[in-house]
Amino acid sequence: MDRVEQIEAAITSLPPNEYRRLVDWFRTREQTRWDEQIDRDSVAGRLDVLFREAEEESAHGLARDWPPSK
Repeated sequence: MDRVEQIEAAITSLPPNEYRRLVDWFRTREQTRWDEQIDRDSVAGRLDVLFREAEEESAHGLARDWPPSK
């Protein structure tokens, strides 16, 4: 059994409250990693094309509010 299979087996055996803690930890960790990647991409200029597209669409009245108004 490899490490991932061991981890999966351990997770499967967790009681509900510990499983919930693990899920919360993992979600927070993934959100942090996502935010850090977006920051790195932004600093490196990898998102510039998206900003230009948004500005162009906004200038032509094609942009919509997000989230949409109710």
